[in-house]
Amino acid sequence: MNFHTRKWVRPEDLNANGTLFGGSLLRWIDDEAVVYAMIQLGNKRIVTKFISEINFLASATQGDIIEIGLVAVKFGRTSLTMRCKVRNIITGEIILSIDKIVFVGLDEDGNPVEHGYDAVTYERDRFPDHMLGRR
Repeated sequence: MNFHTRKWVRPEDLNANGTLFGGSLLRWIDDEAVVYAMIQLGNKRIVTKFISEINFLASATQGDIIEIGLVAVKFGRTSLTMRCKVRNIITGEIILSIDKIVFVGLDEDGNPVEHGYDAVTYERDRFPDHMLGRR
C-alpha cells in the first residue's frame, strides 16, 4: 500500500472528545481516493459508488500527523475498486481500514462510461490532452 497523503490534525478537525472527528477523516479519504480514481480512469467525472464497512481501530489527537494509504484492487468495466488504510505517524497505530471503496466514471450526461483499463498506471497520462487544456 502506498501512503502518499499526510494530514496534520488541527483543532477544527476534532470532535467533542478532543480526538479526530470521523467525518473529517472520511472527507479526506474520499478527496484523496477520487483524485486517485480520476488519474487511474483518465476521467474527471468520477463519483463514489460504494464504501464498505469502516473499521475504526484507533484515533488521533491535535498535532498528530496521519497518512492515508490507497491501493487499487480491481478494475471493473466502468469502475475502480480500492482499499484504504490510515495510520498515525506519531503513535504508529492504524487508525482505520476500509476494504472496499468503489468509484465509477461518468460521461457528460452522468451515465457510467467504460474506461478500458485493467491495470494501475504510475504515470499521470491517462487524461486526454483535450481534458487538460494542453495545446
